[in-house]
Amino acid sequence: MARFFDLLSRRLRTTISNQLQECGNTFSWQPNAATQIHLSLEYRRLVAEGRALPQCGDIGFKCYSQSDEDGILLFLFAVLGTSNKLSVEICAGDGIECNTSNLILNHGWHGLLVDGDKTLVERGKDFYRSSRRTYVYPPKFVCSWITRHVVNDLVTSNGFTGEIDLLSIDLDGIDYWVWEALDVVAPRVVVVEYNDILGPNRDWTVPYSDNFSVPEDLRTDGMPNFAGASLGAFVKLGRRKGYRLVGVNRFGYNAFFIKQGLGDQLLPEIDVEACFTHPKVIEGMRERFPMVKDLPWQAV
Repeated sequence: MARFFDLLSRRLRTTISNQLQECGNTFSWQPNAATQIHLSLEYRRLVAEGRALPQCGDIGFKCYSQSDEDGILLFLFAVLGTSNKLSVEICAGDGIECNTSNLILNHGWHGLLVDGDKTLVERGKDFYRSSRRTYVYPPKFVCSWITRHVVNDLVTSNGFTGEIDLLSIDLDGIDYWVWEALDVVAPRVVVVEYNDILGPNRDWTVPYSDNFSVPEDLRTDGMPNFAGASLGAFVKLGRRKGYRLVGVNRFGYNAFFIKQGLGDQLLPEIDVEACFTHPKVIEGMRERFPMVKDLPWQAV
């Protein structure tokens, strides 16, 4: 009997360990695939019945994303539908905690995940090759330093062209310039990380450089200050490329854009000012922005 309970205990520990690994070391109470599918169907029912939809700030949750982006993306694609479930993520890290991993692992998407850190890329490849949900056809990982001169060739050479459902960019650097240059894919939804400390009234970005990186002396508690672009800059760029801003994540640094003509009445454009209310954002504008306000930002 003692041996039986010892074997049972070991099997339980192994099962729990495997489940944690499968969830990217997130907590087990985060919504699983079945729960997310049910939630998605509820959103579709609201649309079909012509009922009011929740705001992006009310439906976020984290399963694999950095913050509540998983819930927001589930909501957006439930409302908009999908075309081919293809995604491209620029600067995806190891691909376990990023904006597209939940869609790939829980909803059958296929993605291109790009990062410049070879160790992270190898870790991600191992994870998806060994995952019970993706080992048959894992997402494509590429290790590459991204510039505006190479991004189109890199995406095309890895089999992604034309319409895709999602593009995510999080470089902590030349994000604005990469989105501006990328034109070989036509995403229906775009997620970009913006520099919230710049506030709602500046249309600024860091100047372009192939080798841009965030110097250590321009950080505050590990946070990049002279990096990226303001939300206003991305809104102007998005409009030029045919996209509207529909929401931001809970902590006010990831913005969600939808292609014009797609769900315009269901998911209307929101005002930039409305995205700068979280205490984290207000504190950053007050305490971090003065450190970099005189650095060589470029107005766009």
